[in-house]
Amino acid sequence: MKQTIRQRFKYWRMSRPFWGATLSLLSGLIILYVPLQLIQIAFAPGNLVVIGIIFGGLIVLLGILGYIFPKFHTVFGILTIFLSVLSIMGALGGFFIGTILGIIGGSFSIAWRTVPVSTNKEQIEEDQTIQEIAASK
Repeated sequence: MKQTIRQRFKYWRMSRPFWGATLSLLSGLIILYVPLQLIQIAFAPGNLVVIGIIFGGLIVLLGILGYIFPKFHTVFGILTIFLSVLSIMGALGGFFIGTILGIIGGSFSIAWRTVPVSTNKEQIEEDQTIQEIAASK
């Protein structure tokens, strides 16, 4: 029996630290916002805006790598938390919102565990029965 797009996405989402990587990616984008607004003065001597660009870019990269390499979720989570806290120095932590999201996303990445998703015939039939009941109401 062919799986629907929703079932395939559920299996893909459960096989990796989806929420941790998503929040890390979002926090990296928020942290990058402040330094990219100040790009004209980023390379002036004694300016810490370059550090904000580097840390924000690394957090975005860690979020993407969390999707691609779920086996390294603990390392990516620790690095995300570390860089999020350090981003306060160079990018004001994305007005502290990026720092908070980075800490939460890194914690989700560290705490993630593989959950076996049943793809057997009985589970698919049960899901379809539930959907038919819900559609009839």
